[in-house]
Amino acid sequence: MPSAGLGQICPKTVLRAESETMDIHALQQIVHQTRDARRKQTIPKFSPADRDQLIHKYHPDYRTSAYRPIRFGPNANDKTVVELAALLEGDSSIAENIDLTPHYTTDVLVVGGGGAGCAAALHAHGTGAKVILATKLRLGDSNSVMAQGGMQISVAPEDSPVTHFLDTLKGGHMQNDHELLKVMVEDGPSIAKWLIELGVLFDRQADGNLHVKKGGGSSKPRLLTCSDYTGLEIMRVLKDEVLNQKIQLLEFCAAVELLSDDHGHCTGAIFKDLDNHRQVVVAAKSVILATGGIGRLHIQGFPTSNHYGATGDGLCLSYRMGAKLDHIDTFQYHPSGAVYPEQLIGALVTEGIRSEGGHLVNAKGERFVNELDTRDVVSSSIIRECEEGRGIRTMSGRVGVWLDTPLLDAEHGPGTVEKHFPAMMMQFERFGIDISKDPVLIYPTLHYQNGGVKIDANSETNVKNLFVAGEASGGLHGRNRLMGNSLLDLMVFGKRSGLTAASRAGSMPQGKLTLQRLRRFRAEAKQHGSSSGVISPMILPAYTRKEPERTANG
Repeated sequence: MPSAGLGQICPKTVLRAESETMDIHALQQIVHQTRDARRKQTIPKFSPADRDQLIHKYHPDYRTSAYRPIRFGPNANDKTVVELAALLEGDSSIAENIDLTPHYTTDVLVVGGGGAGCAAALHAHGTGAKVILATKLRLGDSNSVMAQGGMQISVAPEDSPVTHFLDTLKGGHMQNDHELLKVMVEDGPSIAKWLIELGVLFDRQADGNLHVKKGGGSSKPRLLTCSDYTGLEIMRVLKDEVLNQKIQLLEFCAAVELLSDDHGHCTGAIFKDLDNHRQVVVAAKSVILATGGIGRLHIQGFPTSNHYGATGDGLCLSYRMGAKLDHIDTFQYHPSGAVYPEQLIGALVTEGIRSEGGHLVNAKGERFVNELDTRDVVSSSIIRECEEGRGIRTMSGRVGVWLDTPLLDAEHGPGTVEKHFPAMMMQFERFGIDISKDPVLIYPTLHYQNGGVKIDANSETNVKNLFVAGEASGGLHGRNRLMGNSLLDLMVFGKRSGLTAASRAGSMPQGKLTLQRLRRFRAEAKQHGSSSGVISPMILPAYTRKEPERTANG
């Protein structure tokens, strides 16, 4: 799709993307000067053929040099990004002669303190099962907290789970697991009811009914929002409920290995206590991994919106246990990650701004894509503009396009930005930028892991009693996640994993604790000449500050 022309613009106001210096206010003028002309335009969505051509040429998923085959394990010969492949083939930090006497014993062990982990723990606990929730950092430290755009649930009269199903299937390039998708859209309304009963304050209309917005790739308005901090609000409520229910917490405990019995069924986990530098063994009848994504691997050098602990732990642990992975060659790049100022690199500018009518604008003052197209299309279009010289380059060498945030006040009345996007306002105001008056620079940011561990409708893997919920799971989203579906995914499969795991506890004895799966993985690695020296999981990003070596005197 060619960029839309806007007539003659004074050449002096059009500063080249390759400019070595940056006068932010001068560059912004092209957005202000072209606003009235752009408001008269209608930008069609890409045809299926043009969409595929665009994505294959510009989307990072199709950069063949960034991928390689996995050499061994359940997904041998499948391709994924080189950063993840190295971790999947990596060795455990655990010695095989470790003492496996448990420090804790429980019915259900939940690993991860974000949305999926909290939902799983609450539902399992609600059945009367004994639950331990272990989290690598603090309770609530997760990608869930940063979800801004909203939560897709078909609650509007003109909407339906069928329509939600079809929208998601189309957005996922028809490669979604149909069973998982059916479960998610059908369970959605009951999830909304549960969250409201817990105290989540979704936005409402003047008549008290839930307010729904339209998101990119959706044919109907179905986004439930809490202004532009939906994930934060949901996590506020879930964290409070976990604490109120007095569910046992192990904070700053990073899972480093899973345990199995003689039949290969999952029976617990080994943790590294990050506070006390000791190993902690937990025996459990079932284990639920809700460890999130891999953004902090910074695949292909992209900045990320992910929280500090998102290093793909669940994928590594599941893979060594023999769990099959699905769609691990596709990742989502959020179209609107902040590019300026430098301190906000990786922070997201919520898609809600585009849902309300904000335009994407290149250095020539042109719109170049329908802003409500799917994420992969919009991200690919932005990358195209920048690679073809129509982006705006910052003094630090980064490049991006404009998001016309002041347009919302022009279209809907003064105060719209401040009212609907208070978190965004505050985020930029820290650096002296008023997004209701001036546009912001954005570029695609590594955001979401489309694939992950393959699960069934109850969130169980092919390894008995090992469940995976949330972003660490795979199959639901196909090759592209529709905005707003992640929060629903977390809640639906967090609930299903928690209930299923808890239901088994009463009739199932605690299994033996062994490292049988690890021994088998190491033997296979040896057969393939693995000597990379990589230890996985990574736990924290490779660029973290190293602790000083301890001496004998402390």
